[in-house]
Amino acid sequence: MNFDEIVEAIPLPCAHVRADGRIGAINAELSAMFGAEIRGRHYITAFRQPSLLDKIEAALASRSRTTGQYIGSQAGRDTTHEVTISPLSADAAGGALVVFEDLTHLTEAGERRSEFVANVSHELRTPLTAIAGFIETLRGPARADAEARDRFLEIMDRETRRMNRLVDDLLSLARVEDVERVRPLDPVDVAGLLRAVANGLAPQAESRRVTLDVRGCDGPQMAPGDGDQLTQVFTNLIENAIKYGHEGGRVTVTLERLEAAAVLKGAALRVSVRDEGEGIDARHLGRLTERFYRVDSHRSRGMGGTGLGLAIVKHIVNRHRGRLRIESEPGQGSCFTVFLPLD
Repeated sequence: MNFDEIVEAIPLPCAHVRADGRIGAINAELSAMFGAEIRGRHYITAFRQPSLLDKIEAALASRSRTTGQYIGSQAGRDTTHEVTISPLSADAAGGALVVFEDLTHLTEAGERRSEFVANVSHELRTPLTAIAGFIETLRGPARADAEARDRFLEIMDRETRRMNRLVDDLLSLARVEDVERVRPLDPVDVAGLLRAVANGLAPQAESRRVTLDVRGCDGPQMAPGDGDQLTQVFTNLIENAIKYGHEGGRVTVTLERLEAAAVLKGAALRVSVRDEGEGIDARHLGRLTERFYRVDSHRSRGMGGTGLGLAIVKHIVNRHRGRLRIESEPGQGSCFTVFLPLD
């Protein structure tokens, strides 16, 4: 039996362990994981993880299929493989095939779900605990204190509104993820959307004495997309710029048509939102679109942020097959740019 041909025919990393425990054949996928030099070595010195070695030993001894797990690292990333050890004959002469199946993506998905649930629980528990405490106080010591009652009710109203925003953002994120694979193709006037968003946020800008400067939106600029979702993107980015830019500063929104956008390898609309705020340290930039990631948690919560806005933006832009670029330096403000393909 030509074991080299057998293991090469298997699309997953695979090794043939002979009856004497030495590795007789490996395929290219396994060689990439462990190196070609493991051929001819005993499986104990090749795989080195006690839990997996015990599984291989048990499979060779019992002549029955056994599964185990291999935890490794590739390119600086932790990996998880399910390992299936399949004896080749009943008399132990053929040894066994050891096949590695990469389950890293499932493990990471599970970790993300657990982290997501923990974050949601934390975000809801904090205001709920505060509201429960205020209710208890209003029923007891502050029952007849009108000043305290008004102050507590104001805080309870603020926390309730924040929980409502969080629930709304969670539902919005779920809806976007449900349809992310389906690209919207309806013609949308992006310039009109930007003008409408800017007009809607004008009172908020005025309250912070922020000058909202919208450029390139005088005439229609059409692109395939979902008008409601793009409105959500522009609202989030411009509102963030107003909130986190300097009070009394300027927010500049610019729409440009590019006949050849390198980032999309084709024609595109480029929407940039620039503020004059404190800027963001480079170590945060790569994580800004993660769910619940905040550069300044206290400031974000104080301004009503849920930590989900940029995650929603990223998923909507991905659905439109566009790109989101974030540029910022401490003391130089920030610029959020969205590229939307025109074809």
